[in-house]
Amino acid sequence: MNIRIIAVLLLLVTVVLGWVLSVDEGGDQLAAQGDAPVIEVTGAGTSGDADTGGDAEVEEFMLDNGMKILVVENSRAPVVVSQVWYKVGSSYEHDGITGVSHVLEHMMFKGTERHPAGEFSEIIAANGGEENAFTGQDFTAYFQRIANDRLELCLELEADRMRNLTLDESEFLKEVEVVKEERRMRTEDKPAALTNERFYAVAFTNSPYRRPIIGWMEDLDSMTIDDVSEWYRKWYAPNNATLVVAGDIDADEVYRLAEKYFGDLEPSDIGQTKPRREAKQYGTQRVTVEVPAKVPYLAMGYKVPVLKTAEQEWEVYALEVLAGVLDGGNSTRLARNLVRGQEIANSAGAGYSMTSRHDSLFVLSAVPNDDVAIEVLEFALREQLSMLKEQAPDEGELARVKAQVVAAQVYKQDSVFYQAMEIGMLETIGLPWRSKDEYVDRILAVTPEQVRQVAEKYFVDERLTVAELDPLPLDSADGSPDQAAQQDMQADVPINAPINAQANTQDNVQGGGSDE
Repeated sequence: MNIRIIAVLLLLVTVVLGWVLSVDEGGDQLAAQGDAPVIEVTGAGTSGDADTGGDAEVEEFMLDNGMKILVVENSRAPVVVSQVWYKVGSSYEHDGITGVSHVLEHMMFKGTERHPAGEFSEIIAANGGEENAFTGQDFTAYFQRIANDRLELCLELEADRMRNLTLDESEFLKEVEVVKEERRMRTEDKPAALTNERFYAVAFTNSPYRRPIIGWMEDLDSMTIDDVSEWYRKWYAPNNATLVVAGDIDADEVYRLAEKYFGDLEPSDIGQTKPRREAKQYGTQRVTVEVPAKVPYLAMGYKVPVLKTAEQEWEVYALEVLAGVLDGGNSTRLARNLVRGQEIANSAGAGYSMTSRHDSLFVLSAVPNDDVAIEVLEFALREQLSMLKEQAPDEGELARVKAQVVAAQVYKQDSVFYQAMEIGMLETIGLPWRSKDEYVDRILAVTPEQVRQVAEKYFVDERLTVAELDPLPLDSADGSPDQAAQQDMQADVPINAPINAQANTQDNVQGGGSDE
C-alpha cells in the first residue's frame, strides 16, 4: 500500500478517536493547556489546537523596518496563536556571558513603563489567553494563544516590550537567582542531564553548541544587568524578529495591526555574524562524569550536517530515516536487538535533528541492564551501526519507518501552534519556511542504499564523542539517601529525540519566563 495513503489513514483514525473523546471545543481547549512546560510545544498544540487541520497557505509581509510577518489562516475555530521569534539564542553568545539569552527571556516579563512587571501576564489571562516563552540554541520566542478578537491586544503588548523593556537591577538580581535554581534542578541535580551537558561541551571544539542554553553557573554568578541590557538593545529589534500568526484571522488584518504597533519601532545595527565551522576532530573523544546516581548511562554522538550546512541535502533526509530505523518504536532495531533480544539495555534510543544553524550530532543513548558493563553496551551500539554500514535496510523496514515519519508529520499539521512554530523556527534559523513543504516528499525519496551510505560516511571514530555516567554511591554525607541523585533515570534520559525538531539529547529548549 502506498506510504502516503497509510499515513493519511493513520491520521484519520487519530482524528476520529479524538472527536469521539472530545468535550467542549471552545474555551475548555485553551484551559486544558494549564501550566504545561513550554518545552512540550508539540503536546501543547495537540491538546489546544486539535480542532484545526491540514496544511494551510502562508502569507508573507515585510515592514519597512525589516520585520517579517508570516500568517497562516485557519478558520476552523475562533482562536489565534501569536508568536514573536528573535534570531538570538545560546549559539550567539560568547564565553563569559553564557545564559544571557535565557536570562533576558525571563526579564522580558518584568515590565515596561506602560505595563509594569507582571501586568503582561495578567492582561493575557484576564482576556482568556495564555502566554509564555522559550529559549533555544538558535532562537528566543514568545507566544500567546487567545481568542481571535484579542489578537490586537497581544501585538500591542509585544511591540511595547520589544524596544521599551524596563531593566531594573533589583528585578535582575532576583531573576538570575531563579535561573540558577532552575539550573540546579534541571541539570546539576540530574545525573544524566549533567552528563549530557558535559557530553556536548566535549563533542564540540569551537561550535557554539558546546555551551548550555541555561549557561554555566560561573557565568550566571558574574552576570550583570549591563550584560543583559546590551544583549537586549542589540538583538531585540524589528529587523531581527519574525511575527507569526496562525488561526482564525485575516492576513491583511494582521499586516495592518503589525504595521500599527511594530511599524514605528527603530531597527538595530546588528551586522553580519561571523561564520562558525567546527574544528577538525582527531579520533574518538571521551568524557566520564562521576556523580551519585542509581544506574550508569551512555551517550554516543557523531558529528553530522544539518539542512542548512549539508553539501548534499539527500544525506540529511537519509539520516532522518536512519534514526527511525534504529529507534521509534518496539519494532525498531535498538529495541528489538538490545532491549528485548540481547537484554543488555534497559532502554536505548537514537536521535537526530536536521533543523539548526550549525552542524549537529546524531546521538545514540542507552541505560544498561543490571550487571551489564558500559563497554558491552557501547560495543553493541557500534555493532548495530556496523550492520547498517555493511548492509542496507530492506524495503519493508524502510517503508515502515517512512510511514511512521510521514504520519507524525501529517498529524503535527493538525495543530495551529505547530504550524506557527514550524515556520517560525525555519525562518529564524535561516531556512526558507517553504522547505517544510518538501519534507514528506524528500523522506519518501530516501533509498536503502542512501541510508547505508550516510551510515558509512558519518559513523566513524573521527566524528565520535562518547560520554559515560559512572555512578558514585547514593548515600549523602549524613548517611541518608541523596534524593536528588535518586531521580528516576528514565525520566531524566531523553532517549527518543523528536523528528524534525530542534532537539537532541541535550536540553535544547529552556522556558518558563512568564510570571504565571
